Amino acid sequence: MLAISYTISCYHIGMTTRTTFTLEEDLAEQARELGVNISAAARQGVASAVRAALAESDRAAYERHPEEPDPFWTEAEAWSAE
Repeated sequence: MLAISYTISCYHIGMTTRTTFTLEEDLAEQARELGVNISAAARQGVASAVRAALAESDRAAYERHPEEPDPFWTEAEAWSAE
């Protein structure tokens, strides 16, 4: 199996980072045949992976430090009911 290396620019709020990644030749050929923009697909994939990692990090933080009842909010709710 041969591999092809790509260099892409990732855009984030006007800033770019150049990065290189390797893609299997068969997959690269399929992408070309189907008209898939490899740079855009890579950016979307990285963005999706970052969102998933952030969600997992948030979930793990919540499991380490779950919310607990807070008497302040009970009093605030009672006050607002008047």
